[in-house]
Amino acid sequence: MSTWQELLQEEFEKPYFISLTQFVRERRLEVPVYPPEQDVFAAFDDTPLDTVKVVILGQDPYHQPGQAMGLSFSVHKDIPLPKSLINMYKELERDLGIVNTHGDLSSWAKQGVFMLNTILTVEESQPLSHQKKGWETFTDTVIATLGSQDKPIVFVLWGKKAQEKKVLIKKHHIFVESSHPSPLGAYRGFNGSRPFSTINHHLEELGETPIDWSLNV
Repeated sequence: MSTWQELLQEEFEKPYFISLTQFVRERRLEVPVYPPEQDVFAAFDDTPLDTVKVVILGQDPYHQPGQAMGLSFSVHKDIPLPKSLINMYKELERDLGIVNTHGDLSSWAKQGVFMLNTILTVEESQPLSHQKKGWETFTDTVIATLGSQDKPIVFVLWGKKAQEKKVLIKKHHIFVESSHPSPLGAYRGFNGSRPFSTINHHLEELGETPIDWSLNV
């Protein structure tokens, strides 16, 4: 099976991506940009293409110092939990009785959960500051690549922005949808949606190993 590098090399060489790379590089010289350069593609590094079983789409990285680590919704172990992740953990406890205390979701990624933001960089304290610079073109290609795979993948689409990406995904894949786990969205349908057990139920039906959502280390 192809690797991320093989599939995306063509994107890396396109004019829009070259311009995007230059833009981000120049902004890093002017202001703090997150995540650090070495972590921008962490989702791809942690979840090779041939291991992807689940896709969790986010929007853009956390925009405060030390938070963003290249995986949607994830933060480093020593960072206080952001509100969306707090709501995810509350639902995980309601759903499966699992209590997680830190926010590093790397172990999920290593089990095949591809946690992709649709925008991969952001400036400090400026949410969505790197929207419409080219990242969406790149990540739409990534989503469409996954959406064209023959093997069914579970796509987790929380909130309207994520759900708009369904047009890129072929119908034989599986969709787990609700409102976003943000403070507002949590009370509009995320709470009680039981996404974690639902994902594992679908994986088991596909003959795949379910995800261990517990972060014990």
